[in-house]
Amino acid sequence: MSGLQCLGEDNIWFEKPRYDEAERRFYEGANGPSTHSHHQVKSALQGRGRSRPQKRQHRNSSSASGDQELVSRMKSLELENQGLHKVVEDLRAALFKLENRVRVLERSPAIPCAKAVTVQSVKVEEDDDDEMDLFGSDEEDEEAERLKEERIAAYAAKKSKKPALIAKSSILLDVKPWDDETDMSKLEECVRSVVADGLLWGQSKLVPVGYGIKKLQIGCVVEDDKVGTDLLEEEITKFEDYVQSVDVAAFNKI
Repeated sequence: MSGLQCLGEDNIWFEKPRYDEAERRFYEGANGPSTHSHHQVKSALQGRGRSRPQKRQHRNSSSASGDQELVSRMKSLELENQGLHKVVEDLRAALFKLENRVRVLERSPAIPCAKAVTVQSVKVEEDDDDEMDLFGSDEEDEEAERLKEERIAAYAAKKSKKPALIAKSSILLDVKPWDDETDMSKLEECVRSVVADGLLWGQSKLVPVGYGIKKLQIGCVVEDDKVGTDLLEEEITKFEDYVQSVDVAAFNKI
């Protein structure tokens, strides 16, 4: 706090002697000239004069304590600022190191060297293979051809030993008589008398048709290459005395 501010805030009694004289005269005029009253006024004035320096000293002490607190705070802030500066500098140094490391790794020629080594090794191996082929290509071709022929012959022999698959079919025939007086047992005997290579007769039964007439339903297994339905119908219809017609009820491949 400057001296002008102190003077502006402090109440200074510039005309104190005049007021002291007026006060002394007032008391003398009221009580007469008395040394006792004069001493009282003087002591009162002296007491007032002493109290003012005490007030001024108290104000000076309070301002000094405030200044000390402000100074301590300033020092603490300066210390914190120095610590923050140090942390920032450490971070900048670490970042700089990382950037340098990344640049070194990007410029590293280790991978191209490895690729070049692999390419050179492959080329050397190809050259070696070419040199070997120059001296032994004819012998290897003859050996491969011989092995191929042996394998083909072995496969053909193995295939010839296997039994050939025979295509067969299951046929169900409906054989109809002329009327209800036809001997159905004699009709079945005539049908089963048909014999051919690749023909095997199976079970049979009589199925009612109507008006007391029954038809013969008989099954057989045939080899497709040797026996067909046309042959069976032709041979069975030759028994004209018993057979009116032959129909294929079912035909299934086996």
